[in-house]
Amino acid sequence: MVDLLIVGGGIMGLWAAVMADRAGLKTLLVERDKIGAGASGGVLGALMPYMPDRWDAKKQFQFEALVSLERDIATLEAQTGISAGYRRSGRLIPLPKPHLRTIALRHEQDALVNWRQGDRRFFWHVQDSPAAAGWPENEAMASGVVFDTLAARVDPRLLLALLARALGQSRHVKIEEGRALAGLDPVAGKATFSDGHSLSFGACILAAGVDTFRHLDALPDKPAAASSGMAVKGQAAVLKADLDSALPVIFLDGLYVVPHDNGLVAVGSTSENSFANPASNDHLLDDLLARARAVVPLLADAPVVERWAGLRPKAIGRDPMVGCHPDHHQIYTLTGGFKISFGLAHRLAASVIGEMAGQRDEALPDSFRWASHFSLLRAS
Repeated sequence: MVDLLIVGGGIMGLWAAVMADRAGLKTLLVERDKIGAGASGGVLGALMPYMPDRWDAKKQFQFEALVSLERDIATLEAQTGISAGYRRSGRLIPLPKPHLRTIALRHEQDALVNWRQGDRRFFWHVQDSPAAAGWPENEAMASGVVFDTLAARVDPRLLLALLARALGQSRHVKIEEGRALAGLDPVAGKATFSDGHSLSFGACILAAGVDTFRHLDALPDKPAAASSGMAVKGQAAVLKADLDSALPVIFLDGLYVVPHDNGLVAVGSTSENSFANPASNDHLLDDLLARARAVVPLLADAPVVERWAGLRPKAIGRDPMVGCHPDHHQIYTLTGGFKISFGLAHRLAASVIGEMAGQRDEALPDSFRWASHFSLLRAS
């Protein structure tokens, strides 16, 4: 018997375990393969804010999460002595057309109002010069370039290793890799595993990425034939280049170029709703690399040292799916972050652990809550 069973050893599950440890919950985290085997074990690590205009609860929540993540990572780095490869490097958005500069100038004013927390200020500068020669190339920024100071980057695998190391020091949390969930009895509060063993739990968090949707869809009294979510394939690559790792992330029309430490630069990512092989790389990644080299000629001769593909979870309501299941009150979810999980996972995990203790997170956007997704399932 455990207080909490967490299913999934990706970014969501590991942060949930960290928050459970801080709450003193006897916790077992099970991962069917190994830590980071799914989408969380990717290579990109871009931590990008929403645009600073049309401010709402969702943008405020993400803003506060991106600001607090820096502190939370620093705390764990001090505790463990290892690095997550985090840097608030900022982001460059090239402006190839004049009308985009006009829009960006409006956003510059929006950021002055909305990107502030206490004494901290973050900016959306519209400027005419790149961060460094060729970063990006001049044609891509014919009408200037935005430099936002809120964006950051992290090494996904190093962050997972950091979280796992911190949990290895815990008195409350145990991690078991190579243990797959076979079924859940939400009434009895019992989980069955593929090895035939079972376990009773007080609460269960499904944080297994795409697999979470399969587990949810197998629960009794599912409201519709539609699935609670879907898989979106992403492809990315890592290049070796002699560049300053402090350079800002570049973002242009879905293309990310992310400088990491040790001379590595990540390029990504595709978003594929249909695919034949979830783990394969193909011409879509080749096209992305060609775009990256056109926008950043400094990468023209940089060799590719890794190609990556994986499946990211997209909940039926598109936003993250967070909190207590409406019909099964021992079951909680942490999934569906799609492209924004790394920037929000720590904050979403804290919300769920708080909800278990009867604390409603008033800052959590309604579109993130299970009830919002559940209503879409009932309507489908």
